[in-house]
Amino acid sequence: MARIVLLHSAYGLRPAVQDAAGWLRGLGHEVVVPDLYDGRCTESIEEGMEIKDEIGADELIRRAVKVAAGLGEGLVYAGFSLGASIAQNAVFADRTAAGLLMFHGTSDLREDAVTEVPVQLHVAEPDPFETEDWLGTWYLGMRRAGADVEIHRYRGAGHLFTDPGLPDYDREAAARAWAIASDFLNEIDSAAAAAAASD
Repeated sequence: MARIVLLHSAYGLRPAVQDAAGWLRGLGHEVVVPDLYDGRCTESIEEGMEIKDEIGADELIRRAVKVAAGLGEGLVYAGFSLGASIAQNAVFADRTAAGLLMFHGTSDLREDAVTEVPVQLHVAEPDPFETEDWLGTWYLGMRRAGADVEIHRYRGAGHLFTDPGLPDYDREAAARAWAIASDFLNEIDSAAAAAAASD
């Protein structure tokens, strides 16, 4: 099955992230969950962003890439909000990546960015952090980079709608997103198996 690096949001390594990792492991996937905040966790997005700014975006990416570097090739990078942004950057740093699974967030792209991995994004509609104009720009940029991109929208859901411990939680949207994500991971696994068989 897929080998996944799952990255937490600006809130830190909340129980919902560990629960998501457990659910993925129950499907047979291998999941590593780095703690990019060194044990700090918060109930406030404002405090979470303060921690993020204190550590620095580049350092957070470096920490994620360092963890991934010890896991070998063919990884799927996944993340929630800030973690999705970091996962996107990590994919562009790993030419052997197998896929990118993003919940609630994206990141800027460099003009010379290149990746051919399948990408799946799950985002609220509307989302105050992921506007319609930005998502259009992001999609075109990812396609230009060579990625095969899917965007799934969840009307009326809150920004972090997969986290049961936050006000944004939307049970129906979360269930639908995880079902679609599961199929996505299975497709990546099938493609990897087919490639290995042809070698």
